[in-house]
Amino acid sequence: MEYFADRAEAGALLAERLQDAHDPVILALPRGGVAVAAPIARALGAPLDVLVTRKIGYPPTPELGVGAIAEGGEPVFDLTLLSRLGLTPESVAHVVEDERRELARRVRAYRGDRPLPALEGREVIVVDDGLATGSTARAALRAVAGARPAKVTLAVPVGATETVESLRAEADEVVVLLTPIDFRAVGQWYEHFEQLTDADVLRLLDRA
Repeated sequence: MEYFADRAEAGALLAERLQDAHDPVILALPRGGVAVAAPIARALGAPLDVLVTRKIGYPPTPELGVGAIAEGGEPVFDLTLLSRLGLTPESVAHVVEDERRELARRVRAYRGDRPLPALEGREVIVVDDGLATGSTARAALRAVAGARPAKVTLAVPVGATETVESLRAEADEVVVLLTPIDFRAVGQWYEHFEQLTDADVLRLLDRA
């Protein structure tokens, strides 16, 4: 079974596949995506920043994501799942507002008053540590697309095959190293998959 030692190794391997990028901006989805993106930014000599996202949870079971939101973008919902649960986007509006507040708090924690880098006309590489349902990556890609970049690439070490294929319509290019048939969770494909803290994210950004 193939797996990565840790997020840093996964990022270094991804960087080898991204060498043709032209003067890109690297946007990582915190927290785990930042540890993958840091070696990519170093290898490409590119600026690194975060693009903060939040899952929109099913109210009785918040761990079940029915959508996601990214800074600078609008909520993106899994309409099929919402319908199956007897919900509409309007019926989870209060959850969206709660997540908007938490998203704003995290943006302040990671970036302070500094805005996102200017993306118009730039090549942008969006990085996460893996794709399960892909809801946060989808929200991130749509938010980036709204900034009118020249090209958007989604780069992840591992992802569920169906999710990866569904996201190809959201980016100009999708670079993924592993699409295992027996995918169950992102963490199973890493030997070391520790949860990162906000302090870890800030340290990685400071080094970049």
